[in-house]
Parts: sequence; C-alpha cells; structure tokens
Amino acid sequence: MKKCLQIILLFCFLAVAAQTKSDNTFVKENFTKKEVYIPMRDGVKLFTSIYIPKDLSKTKKYPFIMQRTCYSVAPYGENEYRSSLGPNKYLMNDKYIFVYQDVRGRYMSEGTFTNMTPQVERKTKKDVDESTDTYDTIEWLLKNIANNNGKVGQYGTSYPGFYTAAGILADHPALVASSPQAPISDFWNDDFLHNGKFMLGYFRTFPVFGVHKTKAENKAWYTDSSIKQTSEDGLKFYRDMGTLKDGYEKYYKDNFFMTEIMNHPNYDEYWQKRSLLPHLKNVNHAVMTVGGWYDAEDLFGPLNIYKTIEKTSPKAKNTIVMGPFSHGAWGRETGKHFHNDIYFGDSIATYYQKNLETKFFSHYLKGNTKTDAGLPEAVMYDTGKKEWKEFKTYPPKEAAKLNFYLADGTLKNSAANTVSEYYSDPNNPVLSSDNLKGFNGFTPRNYMSEDQRFAIGRPDVLTFTTDILTEDLTFAGEIMANLNIASTSTDADFAVKLIDVYPEDFKPLEKKDGVIYGNYHQMVRSEIMPARFRNSKEKPEALVANQKTAVNFRLQDVVHTFKKGHRIQIQISSTWFPLFSVNPQKFMDNPNFATKEDYTKAFIKIFSDSFIEADVLK
Repeated sequence: MKKCLQIILLFCFLAVAAQTKSDNTFVKENFTKKEVYIPMRDGVKLFTSIYIPKDLSKTKKYPFIMQRTCYSVAPYGENEYRSSLGPNKYLMNDKYIFVYQDVRGRYMSEGTFTNMTPQVERKTKKDVDESTDTYDTIEWLLKNIANNNGKVGQYGTSYPGFYTAAGILADHPALVASSPQAPISDFWNDDFLHNGKFMLGYFRTFPVFGVHKTKAENKAWYTDSSIKQTSEDGLKFYRDMGTLKDGYEKYYKDNFFMTEIMNHPNYDEYWQKRSLLPHLKNVNHAVMTVGGWYDAEDLFGPLNIYKTIEKTSPKAKNTIVMGPFSHGAWGRETGKHFHNDIYFGDSIATYYQKNLETKFFSHYLKGNTKTDAGLPEAVMYDTGKKEWKEFKTYPPKEAAKLNFYLADGTLKNSAANTVSEYYSDPNNPVLSSDNLKGFNGFTPRNYMSEDQRFAIGRPDVLTFTTDILTEDLTFAGEIMANLNIASTSTDADFAVKLIDVYPEDFKPLEKKDGVIYGNYHQMVRSEIMPARFRNSKEKPEALVANQKTAVNFRLQDVVHTFKKGHRIQIQISSTWFPLFSVNPQKFMDNPNFATKEDYTKAFIKIFSDSFIEADVLK
C-alpha cells in the first residue's frame, strides 16, 4: 500500500501542476531557483519555491504566476528543478517568475492543515484563512523579489483550484488574473459528496487528506494503511467491506477527515463555513474558471464559481471554459482525445492552452490590465457535435426550457396519467459500472461517459426513452429533475442519468478495440439526490410511506447535441454502487452509521407527471 500511495501522490502532483513531459534542461538554463519561508501575519511560515528568469533586470521585468498547493512543491532543494513551469509550456517559454507554495500544514510548511479552510468574513488582525495567506505571500514577493513588474496571476487545478478561488478573495491590488481550474466551491457538492450523498468511490483517498504531519516533510507521510488490493475485481473489496460504517471502523477511525464526514451527515455549520460561494462578492479582476464536462471530481465547482461571480461582481472580467476533459486533463496533451471509449477530436488540450490559457495570462500580466483580453464570455465544448462553441452569456439567453415527461418507458413533451414502479433492495444494489477493474482506482474517472447498457433490464432500474430524433437537439445549460415519487420506505436516494443512445449502425471516426459502438448508451450527465434533503439540506425529513412526494434537484449542466438518428434516455434507480454508499432506505438521524439490519427493501413509484427540464437551444 505504501508504494501504491506514493504512485498516487505522484499522479496527483503531476495533474495539479499541469506538467508537460520533458527534462528540466530549459528550466535550469533559464531560471534560478530560490527556496524561502514566507511569514504570514500570525507568524506561521509557508515554504515557497520561486523560479526567477535569469535575464530579469531593471529593464526586463516579469510578473508572477503563483500556485498554492497541498500536493507538494517538489522537488525540494535549490539545485533540484522541476521539469516544466507554470500552467503550460507556452507560458514557461514566455518566462514569468513562477511561484509554488506548500499551504499550511502540508509538506515543508508550518501550521495545521484543514480541509477546505473556512473563509473568515470579517477579519481581525489575527484572523487567517487562504485569502490572507495569499495576500501576505503576494506582499512578500513584491517587496523581496527585485525587478518584478508589480502584477500577479494565480492558477491551480483540483485542490490548488480551491486555493486559487479562495485567493481571489485576497483582494490584493497586484492580483490581476486568477484561473481556478477544477476548483472545489462547496464540499457538499464536489469530490466526496453529491447533494450530501457520500461518494464511496473516493474511499481510498482518505489517507491523503485525513492524516496530519508532525514535522516538516519533503515526501508523503501518510503512507500507512491497511487497505490492500487483493483482486483485479475491485467490486470484491466493496462487497467484503460491508456498510459504510463497517469500512470506517475497519480502516479510518483515526482519520480526522473521514471522521468529520461521518459525524456531519447534514448541511450543518461544518459544511456551511467551507463553502466559498457566499464570499465571492465584488471581485474586480480577471477570472477564467476552467472545468471538464467529464470531471468526476469537481464539476459543480467551476460551474458555480463562474455563475456566482457573474451574479455578484459586474466589474470582474469573468470567463468560463468547459472542455470534454476528465479531471485536469486539459493540462496534458494526449493527441487523439478520448474520454473512456468516446473520441472527441485531436489536440484539444493544445487548443485550450494556446488560444485561451496563454492568451488570458499573457494579456493581463504583460499587457494592459484595464482592457479586455478578447476572450469569449463562455467557451464550451459541445460533447455531442464534438466542437467548441462560444456564448456571449452562460447559460445562453437564447436557450428555452423544455420538459421531458417520464411515462411507461417513454420520454415525451407531454404528461400522461400513469405510474412506473421498481423494487429497490439495498442488499442487491445497482452497480455503477461493469468495469470491475475500474473499482480499484484511486478515484472514479470513466463512469461519466460510460456505456449504460449494463443497467437496463434490472427490476430496480426504470428506463424512459424518446423516439428516434428526426433533427438535432442541443441541450445547453442547466437541467432539473422534477420527480414525483412514492415509496413503501421512509428514505431513498434517486439517481438520474441522462443518456445519448447511438444508432445501431453507428461508426465512430476513431474507436477503441473491443467496444461495440452500435446502440452505445453514452452517459451525458447524472446526479444523485437523497430524498431526506428534498426540502432542506440542513433539516432532513423522512418520507411518509406510500405518500406522493416531490423530489426536485438539479443535475449538473451540459452542452450536448443529441444528433438526428439518436435517442435521448433517462435511467432512474435508488442505488448506485460502489460509486455511492448505499442508502438503508430507512430514515435515520445519521445514515452514515447504518448497519445491515437497517437495510429496508422498498417498492418505489415514479408518477408520470415527473419530468426532466432542460435548457434547449432553438
């Protein structure tokens, strides 16, 4: 397991640093590395690596590009150089002063680490958070690195994306450009939770986030774990583990983060104070938020950070980019770009890096900050047509709401008067994939575009499908699931999948061996909602057995064209295992501690006045 976690750490580091594969010759020849401890206002010192262009002078000044991370600024040592610098190779070649910092409590920095550091709204001189640490770091850099041009940009992917988003709130006059990429915005809806539902597929990640270090560390200190991979069949691990309670007690009782999650099943103060969204007000510099449509970790974050800044901060130069990427995949070029089985085109990461990311930082850090960089408001990849689209507003103002009603296996634009029913047994949950090897992964990745044919025909899965489309239909924006349900039990989850059903004779431009693309059921979007939170995520409520009840919730956004000859499908179930923990289907104060004895079988009805509401382009 120690070796496994070291490999995991390396993967995380490479992903968040967006490193390109090369030796470090260019970096060593063109930059001088400096390692310093930068003091924060409360006396805690943060370890910082600074790469300074060798041709820096009074006549040749450079701006800063900074990344703050919990994943290590390695390699450590002033004679040890990274293989590449910055978000991409184009910015590295253009030269900036590149800054990397270990955040509080991580690796070589002092202090105590906490997950999603709460933002302090009204600060005294002693209060600290990620925005004050960002401010104090910028102040030190401006005063201590000679011949800088007085401008700072910041970026980061995944957890460093959160530090970037929190750094926006530093409100430092020198901070002119921020690019949070795959940022967490509210832990209730990103990474470990979806609408408060625990994402069991992240079970192996907890050593990384839930073990404090006791001294300065230049390598991972959290490598001890009793989790062993015993079979290529990753489902076996989760079957053998038992309930979420069993897994916690066996593996993670000493893990502070897992304990916090287990003890806070509702959206209480613990979660509320970790949301950045209420704090994102009066942003006055340039922000380019970046995400991937197939990011299994952080999709809610980029969409909602952009939307929040758009609503609260009219002075911000606010841009969003969403591509056909998994978590952080825009940071590395793969040539022919696939997500799981689906081909989306060539050199897509390069398009983003050259035409969007480089243009953004170059303009605001080396050009006229007061003028616009000329980027579109929203650059969104249509995952059905497989092409980039630009919008003046997002969601597009020209999109209209269209309802798709669920009745007797059909998906139509008018309501009926029928009832569909399925049988849900927590002891025999619906699988989230038929890729058993994939369940051994550190985090889930492929399920977001995976073929869903494996779930059809089960008595605990309802399927609703349109007729074959006679013209293209583009979903662009938000999606709502408006379900009217009744259950024989007092609690239930509702997993809703939006699926693109390919024609039987479909032949892709590029394919993977062994994949049957005819009648492929590609997941386009999906989400899960515990019925207990249908009225309030702070105060959960039991279902009344056999009573018709509304369970309404938002799926994540899409920009996807369902093409002529395809069909649109919705699948609904109440289990989604092992991607998500199993709901006992009995209302409990804390379902995280449910036992097998609490598991309750149920018959669940979906009434035909239920519908999916989508933003559809005319």
